[in-house]
Amino acid sequence: MAFRHRLIQLLLLLAAPICMAQNTALAASAVSGEIRPFKVSFSKADLDDLRHRIKSTKLPEKETVNDFSQGVPLKTIKELTEYWANDYDLDKLEAKLNAYPQFITNIDGLDIHFIHVRSKEPKAMPLILAHGWPGSTIELMKIIDPLTNPKAYGGKAEDAFDVVIPSMPGYGFSGKPTSTGWGPERIASAYTELMKRLGYKKFLAQGGDWGALIVDMMGVQAPPELVAIHTNMAGAVPPEIDKAAFTGAPMPSGLSADERYAYERLAFFYKSGLAYALEMANRPQSLAALSDSPVGLATFLLDHDALSLEMIARSFAGQKEGLSPDDVLDNVSMYWLTNTAVSSSRLYWENKLAFFAPKNVKIPVAVSVFPDEIYAAPKSWAEKAYPNLIYYNKVGKGGHFAAWEQPKLFVEELRAAFGKLRKPVKG
Repeated sequence: MAFRHRLIQLLLLLAAPICMAQNTALAASAVSGEIRPFKVSFSKADLDDLRHRIKSTKLPEKETVNDFSQGVPLKTIKELTEYWANDYDLDKLEAKLNAYPQFITNIDGLDIHFIHVRSKEPKAMPLILAHGWPGSTIELMKIIDPLTNPKAYGGKAEDAFDVVIPSMPGYGFSGKPTSTGWGPERIASAYTELMKRLGYKKFLAQGGDWGALIVDMMGVQAPPELVAIHTNMAGAVPPEIDKAAFTGAPMPSGLSADERYAYERLAFFYKSGLAYALEMANRPQSLAALSDSPVGLATFLLDHDALSLEMIARSFAGQKEGLSPDDVLDNVSMYWLTNTAVSSSRLYWENKLAFFAPKNVKIPVAVSVFPDEIYAAPKSWAEKAYPNLIYYNKVGKGGHFAAWEQPKLFVEELRAAFGKLRKPVKG
């Protein structure tokens, strides 16, 4: 026994320098800004466990109303559960995610996962795309090919972009923060660092949902490398109007038709659609059940805004429009398999910014307004919020998940929005 004890001590002493060297190498990797290739790999055990949990779901009783006012209807939950258990091809998800080059790099002490596709066109403009909640990199994957290879999708060579799509901290394959402080401002700074680390001397940024706040904050920080931003959820609601909508006060007088419609939509969202955000903003850790029930997670993720929920419900009922059942379940499965239900929700707790209020962005800004967004920003508000507004357009179709729902229209918007800025800006 004494010999064995001495042998273990000797092995530990010999291993110590190796462990120290490995830790030093990892630390040096983080400091040096190494970019590491990444491939998605889900274990069979995790996929089998997911299938088992879906089939073992305990469903609630039917709602007591005949509309969506109590949340996701039981009929939709049943249709989702049955499709996920019997028809959705979970084994193809890994291949979908690995269809594009992916990487990880450590920024500000946290691993940031991202997709990076360089166009073959020599004058492609570098563009970072920022996703939101309850989305992921999946919600932006449909627009990668049209942006990077425009000639194959109705565009011209000069329409090309290099595309970078990061996963937000706590989302997807990015690291999960273990301390506080990762709000939109810090993410914005990290995204600028990512683009510089990739060698881009000039670049553009685009975002919706949380991505809209992030690119707004990139605009506020105004690094010299950032040429312009595009948002499809403009931070443009005048503070007094935002306050009135939030408190349920009477509609302010003197509003135009577009402004009245925007106010009504905003007031409706604050009254009946904000519950998910309030729970995550106040008690994200209490959502632990979302890490234990995949159907519970799916139901929570579906109930983002009224028009998106109704569209998704129609999709599971067999109507082809916007997002398909496979689109929805690709995204939900990603949240489940990365166990990011709670870590992603902490961003709401971290955030101290008003979602829809102006952020004092002075750099060039392009705004696209999709009709089924939470609120449709009137041009009058956008012009005040963004004094350097270079583009504003109302799109004929689409909602909150515009790039995911209407990829063709979304790509056309980006081409038009940034077309005037076409210069040899590629790094």
